[in-house]
Formats: sequence, structure tokens, C-alpha cells
Amino acid sequence: MGHVPLLDELAVIAALGVLVTVILSRWKLPTVAGLLAAGALLGPFGLRLTRSVHSIEVLAEVGVVLLLFSIGLEFSLERLKNIFKQVALGGALQVVGTTVVIAAVARALGQPMGRSIFYGFVFALSSTAIVLRALGERRELDAPHGRFIVGTLIFQDLCVVPMVLAVPYLGRTASAGVIAAELGLALAKATLVVVATIVIARVIVPRALKWVDASRSREVFLLAILGICIGTAWLTSLVGLSLALGAFLGGMVVADTEYGHRAMGDILPLRDAFVSIFFVSLGMLFDVRVVIAHPLIVLSLLLGFLVAKGVIATLAAAVMRFPPRAAWLAGVGLAQFGEFGFVLTRLARQSHVIDDHAIAPLLAAGIISMFVTPLLVRAAPHIRAGERLLAPLERLLGVRSIDEADRDTEVLRDHVVIVGFGLAGRYAAESLRQCGRDFVVLELNAENVRKGRELDLPVYYGDATSEEALRHAHIENASLVVLLMNDPPAALRIVDTLRRVSPATPVLMRTRFLSEREVLVSLGAHDVVAEEVEGAVEVISRMLRRIEIPRNVIDDRVHEVRAETQPTERRLSIPPAKMMSVPGLAEMRIETALVQKGSKAVGQSPVTLRLRSETGALVVGVSRGKKLIDRMDSTSVFEEGDIVYFVGKGDALRAALPYFNTGAVLRTSAVKEDGA
Repeated sequence: MGHVPLLDELAVIAALGVLVTVILSRWKLPTVAGLLAAGALLGPFGLRLTRSVHSIEVLAEVGVVLLLFSIGLEFSLERLKNIFKQVALGGALQVVGTTVVIAAVARALGQPMGRSIFYGFVFALSSTAIVLRALGERRELDAPHGRFIVGTLIFQDLCVVPMVLAVPYLGRTASAGVIAAELGLALAKATLVVVATIVIARVIVPRALKWVDASRSREVFLLAILGICIGTAWLTSLVGLSLALGAFLGGMVVADTEYGHRAMGDILPLRDAFVSIFFVSLGMLFDVRVVIAHPLIVLSLLLGFLVAKGVIATLAAAVMRFPPRAAWLAGVGLAQFGEFGFVLTRLARQSHVIDDHAIAPLLAAGIISMFVTPLLVRAAPHIRAGERLLAPLERLLGVRSIDEADRDTEVLRDHVVIVGFGLAGRYAAESLRQCGRDFVVLELNAENVRKGRELDLPVYYGDATSEEALRHAHIENASLVVLLMNDPPAALRIVDTLRRVSPATPVLMRTRFLSEREVLVSLGAHDVVAEEVEGAVEVISRMLRRIEIPRNVIDDRVHEVRAETQPTERRLSIPPAKMMSVPGLAEMRIETALVQKGSKAVGQSPVTLRLRSETGALVVGVSRGKKLIDRMDSTSVFEEGDIVYFVGKGDALRAALPYFNTGAVLRTSAVKEDGA
């Protein structure tokens, strides 16, 4: 068999990519950083192990198409209806603010208007792959800064579409009016394509995928998904729009069907493979000679990503009333070059918006910023200078801080200090109020503080990692501190601060994993509840109940789990088994009967009526007016108008019903006839 083009080079790319990524992972750097480093080593400015750079870039384009298709799969039309309520304002502040500031600086430095706007676009986008990976590894996606970062990244992904449409027109030398008209035409085309996509999504694609799914072939289904992905990208290119826009719309089409999750699962391995090639191809663009030849330019651009962009993102989070610590961490998390910035750069080069001489320092600085982001995200929580600089903005948040509320709490003693006012914090606060115990809640989310004040709860804006905030909450007089926030690194800092400020105050807190309990106890926590243990106990008890394990056996097993992990102060609660769900009782039925006037049951009890022995039916309850009588002993008699509930097999129920009817002829069931 002859030589297969690119096969040897792809083998080298895969081998070196794995090697470099594994080595860098030992330093906690993400996979993307390893792929970029591998590309830098492989490329024309490194060891020159690849010759077909252009062919690899073509494969990288396929990776971009699949990446945007998968992002479209995460944005169904239904989700887009509500997305702006959650992220539009914060995302718009960051994207528009960064674009305007960077474009103004570039314009002041003598750059043409089109190129200045392009710089603004590139600096406005962050790396979704790197940032989400870093937040996920640190379990900070649900933290205040994590929520802002995720929302901003979503908005940035949506902004890629109009940016891709606008970039080709930034290099035009025509008049502003002509460019505006042509851009308007492109937007009109895009609007028509979007409308057509919506129609297709609602009518054609679901039926087509249902027809494909009927084949019961995973291969055919995957081919159909790829056909939609590549087909929509190709169709949009025919009307002058980008492949990226078509792929994104294709993903949205599939996302609105019942096959969206399956499509994502099937296409992920293929997407990851091609996207890896995409990042390797980007690394090939890194030229260390550019850094050596133009160190000041590269350094200035790098500071633009890390400092200027970070400051703008921080201010956007502060305007959204995020606390100083969350705003500071959000700014650090968003301060890097983004993978879609490379897409815009390549498009700008093709459209002659920017030349290779200007692109090289930008890409060098961008790749370096992507390398250092995981390190900065790891170090940022320990750098308090950023929080202190933002502290004056707290007065602008419009919430009542803990130091301003000091006069309300100065008489507190033996109270409980709750840190965090999410779902768990709210229930804990309401439980203490109902029990008549004094408490104070410290919360970093301004909106949660407002909700607490609306509920007339003592919820105050304050950072519990600060000694000053804890002292204002009179921590030295508190009987207990309860930590219920969704920010594990912050919880560690609070425990450490409490150990220094008030070591005698007990600390009750939750953590996600049992393995973290010993560390937290060694730091000063007195009682740690591991969420994975509580979840495991609940699942185990329900699982054993579902498979009809006796209740006492379930209790024994749960007690064994508790003994091996952590004790509890509450009784085990297991959903009771329904009679119809137990196979051994499948023939049993529940029946009701009205005690009619003149029936044999009037004035009789189940015992004197001999209902059980004569028919086999068992009375389990009686409804009398609005009262339910669940115990019918020998002294309890039936009254006219009672509704009787009894259990038994079909023959027994039919034999029991005449006892409650007027003038009915009585008969016994098969149980009595057989001598039972």
C-alpha cells in the first residue's frame, strides 16, 4: 500500500501531544496548554517536524466547525429565550467595555479604525476551554465568581457570530456608508438564515432524525449528525456567511430535538480529536523569535490581556453587584486570549484587516496568556491586594454590610453565625428563627442579601474570610458558626481565620467529599458533613427499598455505612413501599364501601361482624365526616354514612361489599368456603 499523506505527521502530532500534555499535567496545566506547547515544538518555528502546515490547518478548520456545532448543541432555541435575562448585562458590560477601550487605545496609537475594532473584538473574547476546565477542577463553577464567569463566557460565545460577520468588512477601504450597507446586507442574510433554521428546526429535522433513529444504527445516526453539521456550514458559506455561523446554527437545530443529548455524546470524541488538532495548529503559530525580536510589543499585548482586560472584567462584575473578592477572581479568570480569537485572527488575515507582521506578536502574547491563566487562577484567591483595592466599591452595591449593621448585633450573645445564604443557608436561618434562636447571616452575593432582607432575616453583606467582618458579627460571643457556601477554597480560608480569631467557637460545615473531612478538622472545623456520604445513604436506602429488601436489613446496612463514614443526628427516612409495587402483594386490592341505612354493618364492629373470618377482607380505616379512623377495635362500631376502606383479594372484596348495602344477600368468600 502506498504512502498515505499526512499519516506520519498526524502520528507525530498525536505522540508528541500526549507526551507534552502528560508532562505539563503534573504542573496542573490544562490539556489545551499541552497541545499549544506541542504545536510550538512541532511547527515551522520549533523542531520543524511537520511539513504540511497548510493541510493541518484544513483539519483544524474542521475542528472549529465541530467545536461551534457542539456549542450550538448547548444553546437550544428555548434556552436562548431566557439566556439574556441571566447573562446579557454582565456579558455585555465585559464585551462592549473591552472592545471600546482596546479599540480606543489602538486608535490612539495610530492604528486604522478597522484594525482597532478588530483588536477590540479579539481582546473581548476569553478561552472557554481553559477557564471552564480550571473552574471545574477547583469546584468553583457554583461560586459567585464562577457564575459570573460562566455567564460571561456564554455571552462571548453568542457574540462570536456577529463578530465573524463584521470582521471581513473591517479591512474595506470604501466609504463608511458603503461598508454599513454591505454589513447590513450580511446581517439581513444572517437573519434570513436564522429564520430558515428555526423553521427547519421545528419541522424537518425532528422528523428526519426520527426516521434515522428507526434504523437502530449508531453509525447511521452519527453520519446524519455530521451531515447536518457540515451541511449547514456549507449552505451558509454559499450565501457569503461563515462556516462557523452555519455550524453553530446546525447545532441549535439538533439541540431543539429530543436527540440533542445523544448527538452531543456521539460527536464529542470526534470533536475532541479535531479540536486537539486545532490547538496544535495554533501552537505552530507561536514564534519565539518574535518574542526575542519584539519583547516590548509582546509584553505590552500580554499586559493588555492580563491587566487591562482583567480590570474591565472586574469592574463589570462589580457593576453587577458581585462582591470585591468575586469580582477580583472573575477578572483574573477572564484575562486571557480565547480560542475564538484565533478564528477571528485567521479571518482578519484572509480579509486583509491585519497582516502577518502584526499578527505574530498578537498570537505570541495570546498563547502565553493562555499558558499562565491556570497558574493565575490558582494563585488569585491568595492575593488579597485586588480585594482591598475593590473594597471602596462595596458602598456602591446598595446592600447593608455587616459593619454598618454592627449596632444591631452588638447585644448578641450565644448566637449562631451562618455563612452563606443559598438554599441551605435560607432553610438554616428560617429554622433558627422558628426555634427562637438569635443568629446572623454573612453573604457575599448582593442579590441574596436583598432576598434575605425581604424575608426580614438578619442577612448582611460581608466577607467571612475577613477578620473584621467576623468581629462585627461578634464571633467571640457566638455559640456556633455554620459554613454553607459553595466556594471550597473560601471555606478553607474562613476555617483558618476562625481558628485565629475565635478558636473556642465550634464550626459546623459541609464539604463535598469525605476525603476532605480530616483536612478540615485538622484546620479547626469541629463537625464536617460530607455531601457524598449523605447522598450515598439516601440512594442506598431507596435502592434497597426498590428491590424489596426488608426494612430492618436496610437499617442495618445504613448503620454500617454510617459507622464507616460519619454519624448523624437524624433518623433514617425511607419512602414507604406502595402495596401495588410489591410483587408479593400484586393480587391485593383496596376497596371502599359506604355504610348504608339498614345494612348489617350499622352498629357492628369488624369483630362482631366477623368480616375478616367470613369474607377474608381486612378493614384498614374508616372515614367519618372529616376524620380518618385508622384503628377499628372491638369497641369501634360502624355508623351510617361511614366510608370503609378494606383490603383483600377480588373474591374477598366482593363478599364484603354486601355487608354495607341495604337489604343485601350476604355470602362468604372462597376463604370461608375452603374452611380458612
